[in-house]
Amino acid sequence: MKRILFILTVLFTLSAAVQAQKQLPPEGGTPKDFVLPKKTTITLKNGIEAILVPYGTMPKVTVSVIVRAGNINEKENQTWLIDLTGNLMKEGTTSRSAEQIAEEASSMGGTVNIFTSVDQTTIGGDVLSEFGPKMVALLADVACNPLFPESELPRLKNDMVRQLTVAKSSPQQLTFEQFRKTIYGNHPYGRVFPTEEMVKNYSITDVKKFYADNFGAARTRIYVAGKFDVKEMEKAIRASFESWKKGPAPFVNIPKTKAKKSFHLVERPGAPQSTIYLGLPTTINPTSKEYVKMVVTNTLLGGYFSSRVTSNIREQKGYTYSPSSQISSRYHDTYYVQTADVTTDVTGAALKEILYEINRLQDEPPSTDELKAVQNYMAGTFVLQNSSRQGIIGQLAFTRLQGIGDEYLTNYVKNVHAVTPADVQQMAKTQLRDEDMTLIITGDKTKVEKQIEEYTKSVQIEKKK
Repeated sequence: MKRILFILTVLFTLSAAVQAQKQLPPEGGTPKDFVLPKKTTITLKNGIEAILVPYGTMPKVTVSVIVRAGNINEKENQTWLIDLTGNLMKEGTTSRSAEQIAEEASSMGGTVNIFTSVDQTTIGGDVLSEFGPKMVALLADVACNPLFPESELPRLKNDMVRQLTVAKSSPQQLTFEQFRKTIYGNHPYGRVFPTEEMVKNYSITDVKKFYADNFGAARTRIYVAGKFDVKEMEKAIRASFESWKKGPAPFVNIPKTKAKKSFHLVERPGAPQSTIYLGLPTTINPTSKEYVKMVVTNTLLGGYFSSRVTSNIREQKGYTYSPSSQISSRYHDTYYVQTADVTTDVTGAALKEILYEINRLQDEPPSTDELKAVQNYMAGTFVLQNSSRQGIIGQLAFTRLQGIGDEYLTNYVKNVHAVTPADVQQMAKTQLRDEDMTLIITGDKTKVEKQIEEYTKSVQIEKKK
């Protein structure tokens, strides 16, 4: 036994010596600036702008037709009408059935996809390079000549009712809905879900009118990224889209938000968890010179895995598994929000720690080392996000929507690294004013209300079942 102990002691000592001689890995270098690939921009007679970006060596090309038509264009009784319109656009054109569209796209090595959002609708596809011009023609048919078959309307409306039912059973979705309603009121950005009756009452006439009122060349940009022949692609775009009616000019309806302390409790009796949304509209949006400073501040506070709030309430306290915060932007509009799903019994404690981290950042700037880690993370992920055809199109579409130019992309890494600790503290002081924040909690009222009374004592509690 003594001999075994002696051998183990020697092995442990040798192992410790080897570990002591190991050198720490060298510190990672500063990520390089993002270089936007050379692009060609053409303008059609009807006003459509097309941006062509040769990129990569893989024989694939992505084509996206992006129309400034979204939930922003819906009237008060039309929530999700853009969603229904987009779904029906997938069901065929005046010259092709839905099956023919799918088969034709499949023969090119791709699919046709339609995505709707609050500000825009994207009609796109990703195919083998040799079929790029043919995909342009197919997408033009889908965008410009939708059939809107009435026979498909009942099925699609039933699908939407099921989606609505599922969403309304989710505490995260309920909290998000109430947060947006509180921030935006009756503005289209504040109307997240329709009523079931609203969906059931939609008619083909409603869809066709919405399309006619909101789709056309004046609201459209086309993006092409990948490996393709520029001249052939331009020829295909002109042939396929130049005859599309100009239609209405882009509709602008920027919400007039005002940060104001408020609290709303969405009741879920017996809920084992509370869902927290804490945030406010900011005076900084993507057109502001300080927007990047705001994004850096958010990342440090709660926007990535090593952020302060995450380290506090996840790693140290164990209150939640995946808290996060974001700077959420639409057309010339932005809000900050911190979210977390926490165990019911620690709802108040988690909220206290989130507010503590916000106040700490207001009171003292972060260290240079902490900020540098955030900057390297942001710069690295930005370059990585732009290393695909879809990523490049997404960034170009964002800058075109916001009207901020390509310099936002080419100077992004540089601007991230130019942010100072004092800048972060200033952003926290001026933009993350906890005394003006909206707090939405979905959870068990009987267990939550007492825990958060310190925060809510100066505001009226609104309950929503």
